[in-house]
Amino acid sequence: MSATHVDGDAFARIRLLRSPNIGPVTYRQLLTRFGSAELALDALPELAAKGRSGRSGGYRAAPEAVITAEIAAVTRSGARYLFHDAPDYPPLLQHANGAPPILIARGETDLARRAPVALVGARNASAAAIRLSREFARTLAEAGHAVVSGLARGIDAAAHRGALGSRRSVAAGGGGTIAVIASGIDITYPPDHLELQEEIAQTGLLLTEMPPGTEPIARHFPARNRIIAGLAGGTVVLEAAPKSGSLITARVAGELGREVMAVPGSPLDPRSHGCNQLIRDGAVLVQRAEDVIELLTSFSGLPRSHVREDGGDLFAAADEEAEWGEGHAMASSLTDIAGLLTLAPVPIDELIRQTGDPASAVQLALIELELAGRLVRHAGGRVSLA
Repeated sequence: MSATHVDGDAFARIRLLRSPNIGPVTYRQLLTRFGSAELALDALPELAAKGRSGRSGGYRAAPEAVITAEIAAVTRSGARYLFHDAPDYPPLLQHANGAPPILIARGETDLARRAPVALVGARNASAAAIRLSREFARTLAEAGHAVVSGLARGIDAAAHRGALGSRRSVAAGGGGTIAVIASGIDITYPPDHLELQEEIAQTGLLLTEMPPGTEPIARHFPARNRIIAGLAGGTVVLEAAPKSGSLITARVAGELGREVMAVPGSPLDPRSHGCNQLIRDGAVLVQRAEDVIELLTSFSGLPRSHVREDGGDLFAAADEEAEWGEGHAMASSLTDIAGLLTLAPVPIDELIRQTGDPASAVQLALIELELAGRLVRHAGGRVSLA
């Protein structure tokens, strides 16, 4: 879909995703059930009313004027929309449960097909780690791998700059670099990366799931990290603290079945504790870019790394899409479903087992509760009362 033209179906899809209480899982389920975004939008008030036990009124889809203004802002930024079922959507991300249904992109979308590798790490990285990140990225880009990172200070910025400094240009088959940001496509964060962000948009690929004008806030960064992991066939952590966002990226990559790699460091440096912990937990130890290239070249689809996080740090609400059919038209009782829920997250599969209803009926009841603002979806296909 070009930046200057958004047809009726695309407009409706954007409006559906921007409407209240609709996330990636619910968005896909609504498209599957109703066949089009237009029909799903028409059904939202009735579904929300059922979730409020028949009380009508109150639910409003995203205003058309807001979507028109968003599309105009995307166009002014020289960006365009990438839809989850379109050929230009990043292929590895496309197969990750709960991936953003719509991305906004500036630059060469073909880079997402060039065996992407994520390089992530600490913002307050050591000089040695920054140099190593730059060298890893340059070598990977020259070997034809797209280098993916999050445009943060430290390791991320070094990775982007290293890939941009590759002797092999994107036009000549170089991998280039992909930056995933936690703000709108028209916002620069951190502000001192203005020139770097623009260079990536001009010669690489800049991606976000946020609408234009969205400022980066704390809760956006884990979502950005999940996109980074989903884009790449492998994730390399160069330096990270034990509870850092880089470890979220690595563990999501492991849950997605991607290769997880880490560069070891001194146990005396807290910035190395996260990498050493990853290696202890099953990540592949790497010391050179050539190690990464060798691992990914011989990657059979069965990861040699086995990094896992109990409870999952996957894309939020990464449960499977419901399969809707005429044989499952009867809805599960909202009273029964709501009665089984508490503030503690419970797997959707458990609700299906306890109700004995078809999965599609339970999923529809959950959508109704979610649209009514009574349900919260959590990672790993779990739900709770709001």
